[in-house]
Amino acid sequence: MAQPAVAPVRDVVDYELLFDCVHCGLCLEACPTYTVSRTEMDSPRGRIYLMKALAEDRLQVNADVVRHLDLCLGCRGCETACPSGIHYGALIEKARDYVEHNYRRSLADRIKRWAVGAIFPYPSRLRVVLAPLKMVELAGLRPFVERVLPRAMREWLQLLPPLASPSTITARNSHATNSNGPSVFVHPGCVAQVLADSANRNSETVLKEAGYRIADARGAVCCGALDLHSGNRERALEFARANVRVLNASGASAIVSTGSGCSVAIAEYGHLLKDDPELANAAREISARVTDLSSLILKATQSRNEKFDCTVTYHDACHLAHGLGVRESPRKLLRSIPGARFVELEECDLCCGSAGSYNLTEPEMARALAERKADNIIATGADYVVMANVGCQFQIDAELRRRGAKTRAIHLADFLALALRQQRSAKR
Repeated sequence: MAQPAVAPVRDVVDYELLFDCVHCGLCLEACPTYTVSRTEMDSPRGRIYLMKALAEDRLQVNADVVRHLDLCLGCRGCETACPSGIHYGALIEKARDYVEHNYRRSLADRIKRWAVGAIFPYPSRLRVVLAPLKMVELAGLRPFVERVLPRAMREWLQLLPPLASPSTITARNSHATNSNGPSVFVHPGCVAQVLADSANRNSETVLKEAGYRIADARGAVCCGALDLHSGNRERALEFARANVRVLNASGASAIVSTGSGCSVAIAEYGHLLKDDPELANAAREISARVTDLSSLILKATQSRNEKFDCTVTYHDACHLAHGLGVRESPRKLLRSIPGARFVELEECDLCCGSAGSYNLTEPEMARALAERKADNIIATGADYVVMANVGCQFQIDAELRRRGAKTRAIHLADFLALALRQQRSAKR
C-alpha cells in the first residue's frame, strides 16, 4: 500500500484506505454506473479521486461531487474486481455520512430521503402507508391508478408486489422439525416482512425440512443497511446494537436473511461495533455466524427423486456475491433439483438497480440497469429467474411485468418451496 503524502484536512473517510487503490482501472467495467454513463467520476476510481480531494481540502462539497457519490449503488462489484483488495464499501459509506453532515440538499431531495428513512426501517409505519393502496387494489383500481399517475410515481408503484393477494407459494403440509438440529435465526428484515413475508416463511419451512430448528426472531429490528448506504451512521449503529442483543440471546448457530444487504450489514457488525465496550465481542461472534440459505440447505439436504420440470436462471444479488462471496452454492442447489434445467445468465452479477432504496432515489439509473438485466434474463428463455434478495426481486419483476415477459422473478426461498410443493403433488 502506498503511504499518504499529506495528512488529511477533513475527516471524510478512513484516509489510509484510499491508498489501497493503485488506479489500475480494473474496476471500471465491474461498476454498473460506469457501464451506463462511461464517465470516470461515476466509477469507483473516479469516486476515490473525489474522496481524496475532499479529504485534502482540494475540493469543496458541491452539487457535482455529491451527484457522483449519490449515483454509486454501493454494490461492491469493484471489490471483487480489485486486485489490491480495496475496501470500497467502507469508503463510500463513510463519505456519504460526511456528505449528509456537510451538504444542504434541495428541499425535494430532503423530503424524498426523509420519507425513505422515516418509513422503510419501521414495518408498522410501512403497513400504515401502504394501507390506502391495499384498499385501492382490493377495489380493482390499481391498474387505473398506475395509468393516470406521472411516470416517476407510476414506476415507484410498479415496484410493489400485489398487496391484496400476497404470495401463496408455500410448501404445504410441512411439519418437519428437529429438536436436536442446529438453530437458525431468520432475520425478518423491515421491508421484507411487509412486502415479501412469504420468503421469510418459506426460508423457515425449507430449513425445517432440512433438519434445522428456527430461533425466535421477536425483537429483531432493521439491520441498518439502508442507513449505512444513505449516510445515517448514527441510527445504523443503534439498530446494530439492538440486533446484536437479540441475536446473541437467541443462541442461534447460524443467521440468514432474505435480503442480502441485511446479511452483509449483520456480517459487518463486528467492525461497526468494534469500539463498543459492551458489545464488541458479541458483535464479532454474531458476524461470524452469518451465512446464506443455500449453504445451509446444501449442508443438510437429502437427495430427492421427484421432478420439478422448468428452466431456471440465477441472478447474483450484489451483496451476496460481492459482500459475502456466495456464488456457487445457490447454483449448485438449483442444479440439484431433478428436472430443473439451469441456464447461466449473462452479466449475472451486474447490479439490477435495486440497491436498497436506490431505485426510489435514483430512478433513471435504476431503470437503465433494470432494462439491461431484463434483456439478459429474457435471452435465457428461462421460466424463472431466481435470486436471494427481495429487493432484486421487486426491481426485476417490475421490469419483466412491464414487458409482458414469460419469465417469473422469484426469491430462492419461494422457488425451493414451490419445487417442494410440486414434488409433493407428483407423489399423489
